Amino acid sequence: MSHGRLYWVAVHSVGIALGLMFLLPLVFVFLTAAMSDQQALTADLWPREWHWENFGEVFTKAPMLQYLANSLLYSVLATAFMLISSIPVAYALAKLRWRGRNAAFVLVIAAMMLPPQVTAVPLYIVWTRFELTGTIWPLIIPYLFGDAFSIFLLRQFFLTIPQSYVDAAKVDGCSEFTAMLRVVLPMARPGIAAAALFCFLYTWNDFFGPLLYAGESQQSWTLSVGLASFRGMHRVEWNLTMAATVLVMLPVIVLFLFAQRAFVRGITFTGVKG
Repeated sequence: MSHGRLYWVAVHSVGIALGLMFLLPLVFVFLTAAMSDQQALTADLWPREWHWENFGEVFTKAPMLQYLANSLLYSVLATAFMLISSIPVAYALAKLRWRGRNAAFVLVIAAMMLPPQVTAVPLYIVWTRFELTGTIWPLIIPYLFGDAFSIFLLRQFFLTIPQSYVDAAKVDGCSEFTAMLRVVLPMARPGIAAAALFCFLYTWNDFFGPLLYAGESQQSWTLSVGLASFRGMHRVEWNLTMAATVLVMLPVIVLFLFAQRAFVRGITFTGVKG
């Protein structure tokens, strides 16, 4: 190894160590997924034979495609509803001057601090009266009314956009809504991407919500609930359990790899101005 490479490794040693800490569990899961049932969780960490059929067998053991469709329905609609409802609220808190704006922002912060377990029972009673329990719609519909964390994140990003751009658009005859739509939103794409990715990842990995509302209705299970059930049914077949885990993680990993640049930019700029 040359002196330059050795110096680079020394400078980035902490980052390399942290990267390996996060990467090695994923490698272990993937290697176990490709093992035979007899070799899984033994001292041999490398598969003697690669059993790619494990990934196909997962779909014969459980209705994973149905779980995947439910997870996509939940995550995609929740993210879309969140953006539709949260962007105007965040814009009003960041760019408009109106009485009670600071009090409204304090309420948003308070909603972020409220544990979901506090509201679980009254919300369950409400959705039971609407006869929506047994489905994932009680998880999707609330996003039409905004999400506190997303509003906070978007508001912080909107504050980094100079007010002069909005004022110039108004001078040119734009309404407040048009200025938001044509001026602010194109400049806020990194922040919007970050908020959307946060929402998508949260809903994709959500276990408590689908278990609470759709736990007794298997056709409405998401991948997180289906994976937990799969692990219970096939607790001895760890290779199949790991194969199912890989299939659940794969869409999220691919999404993050494609969106990581916008995600990092969004997170960076949301802390510039408070």
